[in-house]
Amino acid sequence: MKPVKIALIGECMIELQEISPGVTNQTFGGDTLNTAIYCARLARDLPLEIDYVTALGTDTFSERMIKFWEREGVGSSLVLRQPGETPGLYYIELEESGERIFHYWRSTAAAKKCFEYADSGRVLDALSDYDGIYLSGISLAIFTPESRKRLLGTLQEISGQGISIYFDCNYRPHLWASSKEASELYRQLYRLSDIVFLTSEEADALLDGAQGSGVHHTLKDLGCRESVLKDGDRPCTIFAEGELIEVPAETVSKVIDTTAAGDSFSAVYLVSRKFGCAPEKAAQMAHKTAAYVVCHKGAVAPLEKMVITGKDIAKCSG
Repeated sequence: MKPVKIALIGECMIELQEISPGVTNQTFGGDTLNTAIYCARLARDLPLEIDYVTALGTDTFSERMIKFWEREGVGSSLVLRQPGETPGLYYIELEESGERIFHYWRSTAAAKKCFEYADSGRVLDALSDYDGIYLSGISLAIFTPESRKRLLGTLQEISGQGISIYFDCNYRPHLWASSKEASELYRQLYRLSDIVFLTSEEADALLDGAQGSGVHHTLKDLGCRESVLKDGDRPCTIFAEGELIEVPAETVSKVIDTTAAGDSFSAVYLVSRKFGCAPEKAAQMAHKTAAYVVCHKGAVAPLEKMVITGKDIAKCSG
């Protein structure tokens, strides 16, 4: 069976995670990279290939970063390596509730100019060989205007060829000059997307205060085929195949760290849907995965005890 190929676009950064005051653990992370890793874990039991698209330097940290995600099964053939460039860095400060405070150093990161380097045309052309492309609002925000323009042009072209586009809003106001700028660019993605993921807070900021079923109706009017509205530990709602569906979240007794909860949810949901699972079943498995992830520190929860695997998706897809 020919494997399904999905490319995820964005930025992987050096992560410093606070273990206790003054004590940190160094690893790597980024929203779409987290999603790529959770997709790749599902690929262990499915005919699925996952590749990551970004730009990095040729420094030691960039090399370690690539090896980090390759160990998880994420491919690096679409990574642009630029001598003299470096990745960005962020520090996660944890509150007692498990919520995070992020501090970033990314203004000179290689990923910002991802689609302006000499070999960028090859990477953009290669996207037409994939069955699905995933990106987030953070991906859009960190790119320079020129890189963003080139990427959007390519996505518009390949979406017309039947390639699925998945867009997670992941709206971070501090990365944008204004909410208006973000909204205008997001609307271009809504029109192209097979699935849009967003939260109630993002809908309020980006869709003129729309809430509940109004979010899905607005996105449908803007051209989105399927939408998933996440609401923390409350039920998510889905508009798919002409129906509005509500799916309860999993109960978690104690949240340790909410890092990558949404990223892991998106991974399981989009892979499940790509392999033919019904929206409700896909969301149930995505909720279970997110509930597992928030019970562990860091973005990448232990592989050995993952509650949902590719085998579960294979069963539900028939």
